[in-house]
Amino acid sequence: MQVWIDPISRYLHHSTGQHGPAMLMYHSVAPGKSTPDWRWAISMQRFQNHLDFLAAEGWATLTMSELIHSPEKLTGRTVAITFDDGYADNLAAWEELQKRNMRATLFMVSGAIARTPTWPSDGRPAGDLLGPNELRAMHASGMEIGSHTVNHTRLTEASDIQLHNELADSRMALEDTLGTGISSLAYPYGLYDTRCINAAREAGYHGACTTRSGWALRDGDPHQLRRLTVFNTDTTSRLARKLYFGSNDVSWLTVSRHTLQRAAIRMGRRTT
Repeated sequence: MQVWIDPISRYLHHSTGQHGPAMLMYHSVAPGKSTPDWRWAISMQRFQNHLDFLAAEGWATLTMSELIHSPEKLTGRTVAITFDDGYADNLAAWEELQKRNMRATLFMVSGAIARTPTWPSDGRPAGDLLGPNELRAMHASGMEIGSHTVNHTRLTEASDIQLHNELADSRMALEDTLGTGISSLAYPYGLYDTRCINAAREAGYHGACTTRSGWALRDGDPHQLRRLTVFNTDTTSRLARKLYFGSNDVSWLTVSRHTLQRAAIRMGRRTT
């Protein structure tokens, strides 16, 4: 399905896919068309537009594990769609992915399965997170389930024992729920350091996502994967520009500066 985006964003997007795979970070997908108040939520209408745009532009969707372990699949335009926390409205998002034969990775806070989150509220969706049966159904359909720790803890502030428990216990709980191995992690709040990376490796995670923007494999370390954050105001045009720049900063000022820089480079070549 062809989705409208502005001509400049479409022109820029023609050159995407040359820097390796991208990862998108979603959180909540709210019903309807209205822009949600929470910065990390997106309307269902916009989410559908995003998926239709990716499909129309030839983006192959991979799970995080495939991105790490299947280099033969990293050809052309490839993107890993991810969801953090495990909000109940992700169930409807999963159904939209299924309609388009797309896959994604959901990072679940294991201590909040079928429960109301206990970490500080900043406007996130109300109600319980996804339950075990819903997670099992998602996994059975080909969606990857990863860990987002036990309690959505700021890992850089945790003691060594707490850090170990947050990582190891979450992995064990999710494996017990799903009956399969769990090897992917997303650091809560995007907070991590060398100690967290080492602890993630020791806990058996093959890779971990950050919230740093950029191309997914830019740092050459599967435990420091970069993601592009999807915010409530991200239209399809903004998504196209994020995929072009590999950045969350895709304002028209950024586009203008980029255009002027490229023009200056071309002029310099003509005068030499």
